[in-house]
Amino acid sequence: MKQTPFTAIHQSLGAKMHEFAGYNMPIEYTTGIIDEHMTVVNGVGVFDVSHMGEFWVKGPKALQFLQDITSNDVSKLKVGDIQYTCFPNDRGGIIDDMLVYRYEDEKYMLVVNAANMDKDWAWCVAHNQVGAELENSSDNIGQLAIQGPLATKVLQKLTDIDLSQIPYYTFKVGKFAGCDNVILSNTGYTGAGGFEIYFYPQDGEKIWHAIFEAGAEEGIKPIGLGARDTLRLEMGFCLYGNDITDETSPLEAGLGWITKFAEGKNFPSRAMLEQQKAEGVARKLIAFKLKDKGVPRSHYEIADEAGNIIGEVTSGTMSPSLKIGIGMGYVKKEHSTVGTKIYIVVRGRKLEAEIVKPPMRIQ
Repeated sequence: MKQTPFTAIHQSLGAKMHEFAGYNMPIEYTTGIIDEHMTVVNGVGVFDVSHMGEFWVKGPKALQFLQDITSNDVSKLKVGDIQYTCFPNDRGGIIDDMLVYRYEDEKYMLVVNAANMDKDWAWCVAHNQVGAELENSSDNIGQLAIQGPLATKVLQKLTDIDLSQIPYYTFKVGKFAGCDNVILSNTGYTGAGGFEIYFYPQDGEKIWHAIFEAGAEEGIKPIGLGARDTLRLEMGFCLYGNDITDETSPLEAGLGWITKFAEGKNFPSRAMLEQQKAEGVARKLIAFKLKDKGVPRSHYEIADEAGNIIGEVTSGTMSPSLKIGIGMGYVKKEHSTVGTKIYIVVRGRKLEAEIVKPPMRIQ
């Protein structure tokens, strides 16, 4: 199993460790997922996300390469901007979702999901007809996500860069905790605010200890992947492998806003997705809250009032913030309106739920 720069620290803190995408990762620490979740909602927590993949795309052909492979319009980015996007496949499905950072005029960083790193890299290499310079730096970059309403206050103690001047989905590069070339990115997967920071792996332990020292009076805690999942689900953020896959189109998944058909966009299955946009999709990804007691899980069936199966749950959990069962899933389009009553089939029982507009947790 691969290690991150923080594996020994997690183990020393009593984390429950588990294999995730080939990495030995902390699922939860000693206080448990609910406490970790609420720490991020109300205060500040730190996630080790060093398992994520980072690819550099460089040179005069970098922009054209990205326009040919990603769904969103990369030409809109200025240096310092970040964009959420995906790689569509040849069948209108999604290879992965990711962030694109415009680091310099002719230098971009892609941040991809750990579980898809090898598949994504192979796809990039196979689709580099224009001859962009590609570099897989996944093993040479560490990443922490410092999330929650108190995150900025804590991080500001460790840098002279004015973090209030880094708007959402932008970044700056500079000195942080005495370490050079740290990327400070106003992004996250929690909906609670905060930053994701990228650094050299050898600086990892120094940065970790500096952050925990700086955040001691704010009650900072380490947070595992368990709470990362409950936090993103309360926001209605897609998880690759559950809510989006090789078989789901961005339009079905509610990701039409990152699927641009501008001039110069030549991604695979563009024509298919354009047709889908014009004609509409047969199913849609929805978010729901349970009215009855229970916990929805992926692959549970979704039924209408008459008992007809209309879809399937893709993600589900007991919401720590709302203390009710919540989830996401695909249903036939005609059943996808917000406010529609649906039923989650749990071991033969039908639990009443209602389709809602995310986020399910209001910060």
